[in-house]
Amino acid sequence: MPYNNKPNPDDRSDNVEKLQNMIENTIQNMEAAEESMSFTDSETQRQQIQEKNQRRQESIESFRSEIKDEANNNQG
Repeated sequence: MPYNNKPNPDDRSDNVEKLQNMIENTIQNMEAAEESMSFTDSETQRQQIQEKNQRRQESIESFRSEIKDEANNNQG
């Protein structure tokens, strides 16, 4: 029995929208993490939250870069 597996077509039409949603969700997570810092006395937890938010900020920058790439690809 031969397999007839074909990859799905590359539909990038909603990539910008998805990336924008990911940015919004990441910002919300950062804000929630900042709020949670006020409820802990643990310096270790505060440090972990700050480090995680730094990684989140880097992700946001990457998402924004991808949005620019998508905009450039859609123009040409």
